[in-house]
Amino acid sequence: MSTYKIEAGTAQHIGNRPQQNDRTALYTAAKAPGYVMAVLADGVSGGALASEQVLHTSKHLFDEFRAGDAPSLPRLADLLRNIVREAHDIIKMNPVAATSEPQSTLTILILTPLGQAIWAHVGDSRLYHFHGGNCVLRSNDTAYVKHLVSEDQLPLEAARKHRNSKLLSNVLGSRFKVPYVTIGTHEGLRAGDAFLLCSDGLWQYFTDAELAAVVARNPPRMASEKLINKAIERAQGKGDNCSMAIIKLVAPPKDVPNYTVQKMGRAV
Repeated sequence: MSTYKIEAGTAQHIGNRPQQNDRTALYTAAKAPGYVMAVLADGVSGGALASEQVLHTSKHLFDEFRAGDAPSLPRLADLLRNIVREAHDIIKMNPVAATSEPQSTLTILILTPLGQAIWAHVGDSRLYHFHGGNCVLRSNDTAYVKHLVSEDQLPLEAARKHRNSKLLSNVLGSRFKVPYVTIGTHEGLRAGDAFLLCSDGLWQYFTDAELAAVVARNPPRMASEKLINKAIERAQGKGDNCSMAIIKLVAPPKDVPNYTVQKMGRAV
């Protein structure tokens, strides 16, 4: 990570809901030095039980991960899928699930010491990748819609409306469907790259360009404050829980020469 240093932070606001069901966190790996993970989970139903479990499972499996001789994107992809699978199973086994049916979306990002990024998402929480004030990409439901059409033989229009159906919604904890995990990767990270993980209580009020500009021009804490305040304003009293994690890669400060002055002895 000698070519950049990491600035990161998380933020939340309850919006106009009675309780905060989102959860977000930043972790380092206990057995994989230099690895960083950001997690965001949005509790869709059943309060925060499912989103809490997502964070607990993510941290536990990340702490157990050993890097080996070099970072491996396929191994990290397996780790992300295992997190989804284990969190989904535990949520369903919780006794509370029989009555309240807790569910959660999920977005996870891992950065490696070799300038690699890998992420996974389930549901409508989003991941954005910015560079230099521009949106390079953002996660979407395209892969899941194709999955519903090809695997479940659903008509395209029905697949596109999956959020409106309990039978089709893509979440952890569902009794009807196993969560579909979308994986993305990027190599060659450099200073100027930035990532935003956020719940729909944030992204629905902004364009990609607006998010990119705010993240590029401000450190994570100030960026999150500005985005939350503007989301509250635009929600006009009808805002959802609003949560985010921001990771920015910035150029390290240049070394400043450390000159010392010593008194010279008299020449003889």
